[in-house]
Amino acid sequence: MNMDNFVVTFARGFGTGGKEIASKLAKDLGIHCYENRILTLASQLSGLDEKVFQEVNEKMRMNGFSSFLKGLPRAKSYIARNEKFKSDDKLFEYQSQIINNLADTESCVIVGKCADYVLRGRQNVVSIYIEAPRAFCVQRTIEHMGVTAEVANTTITQTDKFRADYYKYYTHGNYWTNPVNYDMTLNSEKVGIDECVKVIEQYLIIKGLITPDRIKK
Repeated sequence: MNMDNFVVTFARGFGTGGKEIASKLAKDLGIHCYENRILTLASQLSGLDEKVFQEVNEKMRMNGFSSFLKGLPRAKSYIARNEKFKSDDKLFEYQSQIINNLADTESCVIVGKCADYVLRGRQNVVSIYIEAPRAFCVQRTIEHMGVTAEVANTTITQTDKFRADYYKYYTHGNYWTNPVNYDMTLNSEKVGIDECVKVIEQYLIIKGLITPDRIKK
């Protein structure tokens, strides 16, 4: 493991702009931001037997993880908004292996997937939780998805419930919004999307994980 690597994990309420903050942070720092591709790969692997997985794993170690993930199709809607959470322990196991492998091999940003829990105890990981008032999330969802306020509200409620149930199940009873899980919780409405990125960058400097010249102007 290269301790020069660092990982920033993001948990976020739906419509808070958490994914946008994660993407902007990754761009500023010149590192990859992983979300759907991790799930795409884990889904593929969960259907494979252990021998095939070992072969894929070997390939990832030899060629580097990011190039392997780059070739994967994007999973556009990995959460069916109206579906209840169903556990898939094998899928989570593969996903966790992918997350740990990424943390071992490169600096990156990882969105969702209980990454804060999977990487707990590592000194080079910073975990962020992004939240915002419902009205702000509804407005952003209306603008980004082109839906009515009613649909936006339902989507937020269902998606956040899915994320909460998912987190509780795989962390064995911890809860997703627990501030103790994270280095910091930011209110994206009060702080602002771009300012959230700046606050996190300053925190990474304070933690000694990056130097000020690392941030792309």
